[in-house]
Order: sequence, then C-alpha cells, then structure tokens
Amino acid sequence: MAATLVAIAVAFAVSASAGLGGSLILVPTLALVLGTKEGVAMAALLLAGNNVVKVFAYRETLPFKKAAMVVGLLGVGAAIGARLLVSSPEDVVTVAVIISFALALIAERFDLSRFRAAGGPFLAFGSGATSGFSGTSGPLKGMAIRQLDLDRGHFVGAASLASLVGDATKTVVFTEARLLDGSAVLLAILAVPLMLVATFTGRRINQSIGEKGYSVLFWAVMAGYTVRLLVA
Repeated sequence: MAATLVAIAVAFAVSASAGLGGSLILVPTLALVLGTKEGVAMAALLLAGNNVVKVFAYRETLPFKKAAMVVGLLGVGAAIGARLLVSSPEDVVTVAVIISFALALIAERFDLSRFRAAGGPFLAFGSGATSGFSGTSGPLKGMAIRQLDLDRGHFVGAASLASLVGDATKTVVFTEARLLDGSAVLLAILAVPLMLVATFTGRRINQSIGEKGYSVLFWAVMAGYTVRLLVA
C-alpha cells in the first residue's frame, strides 16, 4: 500500500509537470495490485480526479477554443475504447496493452511532424481509443496536442482538459460496468491530498524549467513509454 501511494503521488507530479505521463506509472502499478481491468478502471478514476485539480491549477492557460477538436475526439475515442475493455476477456486486454505500446513506439519511430496538421485529429481519436481500452494513450496524446503549437503552460492546460474529458468518460463507462465500487471511490477521496500536493509541485516544476527544460521533460516521458514497452 505504501509503494502504491508513492507511485500515485509520483504519477500525479509527472502528469502536472509534463501534462501527461501519469498513466505511464499508475496503470502498471494498479494493474499489478488489482488486475488488468480493475487497474485500468481505478487509474481512470484517480487520474480523472487529479485532472480536476490540474485544470484548476492551470486555469489561466486553458486553450479551450484551440484544443476543442482534440479534446472532443479524444473523448469519443475514450468512450469507444472503454466499452471495448468492458466486454473483452482479461487476457485480450493485457495483450492489447502491449500492442498499444508497440503502435505508439512505431508512431514515434517515424517522423510525424510533416503530417502534424492533418494527422492531429486521427492522433487525438486514436489516443482516446487506446487510452479507453488499455488505460494509457502512450505518446499519441502528446503528439496530437503538439500539433497545436502551444507553449508549455498552454500545452499542459490542453493536456489537462483532454485528460479530464477522457478519464471522466472512461470512469462513467467503468462505473456502469461495475468495475468500480464504493471502495474505489473511497480510495480516490483519500488520494485528494496527494493530488493537491503533487499537482502544485508539478506546476512549480513546469514553471521553473523553461522551454528547453520542458522539451527535455516531454521527450523523457515519451522515452518512458518506450521503456515500458520493452519491459512489457
């Protein structure tokens, strides 16, 4: 339990500083503790709550208009992916987690910058679908938001909006499917202090590292997804 709480806090801090990456730590941790399906569902609930705090923390840099399409498509994809997870056998979901990492790695292997404007909507929908089904969107969400050409503060704001919509959508689907119960909600409530401390710590890191430092952090998270694929 202590190790799980530490992982939750680190996930919240990484997510708040880079804008994404919380699922990189949270999903495998909770999957090991609860099982694949329940771990994905619990991660969605915790990240949804944390994204509420993130949206508040970055309320001055929320690009509602510019990120509307990405956020909307990600939410639709998340709903579809979450319903696929609910109706799929545990082993299929576990394999899908690994496959989603492989697809994300392939997407990173080829330079997508030439297709950023045209590929953004597809990346947004794909990130939502893989997030709903496997619990993590990998680098797809980051690449989708990068095509908006935002500074680091607005990037994290856009990522927070997209993550909030995606994780809230998944949480509703998982609750209806009874993958989440009262004990899950209680754990989320108990994690609120961690959300507050870790999120504002992450925001301070984001504001202090500069654009170059943030670029290093962003690609470090992308590399983390790749390492997670190799470990899987």
